[in-house]
Amino acid sequence: MPTVTSLNLETTVKLQSGYTMPLLGLGVYENDDCVPACLAALKHGYRHIDSARYYRNEDQVGRAVRESGVHREEVFVTTKIYHPDHGYETTLEAIDESLQRFGFDYIDLYLIHSPLSGKKRRLETWRALLDAQKAGKLRTVGVSNYGIKHLEEIREAGLAIPAVNQIEVQPYCQQRAIVAYCREYGIFVQAYCPLVRGRFDDSVLQQVARKYRKDVAQVLVRWSLQHGFSLLPKSSRPERVVSNADVYDFCIAEEDMAKIDALDKGAAGATSWNPVDAE
Repeated sequence: MPTVTSLNLETTVKLQSGYTMPLLGLGVYENDDCVPACLAALKHGYRHIDSARYYRNEDQVGRAVRESGVHREEVFVTTKIYHPDHGYETTLEAIDESLQRFGFDYIDLYLIHSPLSGKKRRLETWRALLDAQKAGKLRTVGVSNYGIKHLEEIREAGLAIPAVNQIEVQPYCQQRAIVAYCREYGIFVQAYCPLVRGRFDDSVLQQVARKYRKDVAQVLVRWSLQHGFSLLPKSSRPERVVSNADVYDFCIAEEDMAKIDALDKGAAGATSWNPVDAE
């Protein structure tokens, strides 16, 4: 885990696959025209973009990478397979479709988007991801919205464990048991909804923001980074994309981190679907 003092926009983590992933990425969920946001991100130093088949913008992300002038090898791109497409053969087909839409020869990180398809299809899908990784189409594979029991079923099946678990993590929903499990087994935690979908009226967050002369969004980004998470703040506004990364000139003190940590409401604090308890 990077230390607080070493954090910058270029900070990366080395995953189980051997590849490195930038900690801060741009999320493009619910962005039907994400090219401007992606171009702003890449121009200002981001090197990580998180998409999904469900978002229907893989082609736009690929276009932005090509138009940015940044070399493909320098940009870490994630996508995900949604649960209706789960299954061995359908997953392999989906991977090829994603590659075609992006216009890429490989994808840096491919995730199972959720555990909602049931154990049998989850494991079939995971086996397909592992085979596609061996074939060189995917560099790293992982999961999203997986609870402990979903991760355990992969271990019990004798399969390679995910390199990443992307879950909702933010001050109101810290998913501490899942985070602890992932850290025990070397599964890196990516945090989505780190900006709590704009719920910035909390007095604690506002107090901390005033103290450091930052806005609440920047405090939330910094909180995630200091906890050692990769995070995926999203915005369709280029100026907000840039602002969200302006977090490397301050550190939140321990006592203020503790105040934010105390906001945790468990599952009740989720701002999104959070299907970590799915059967």
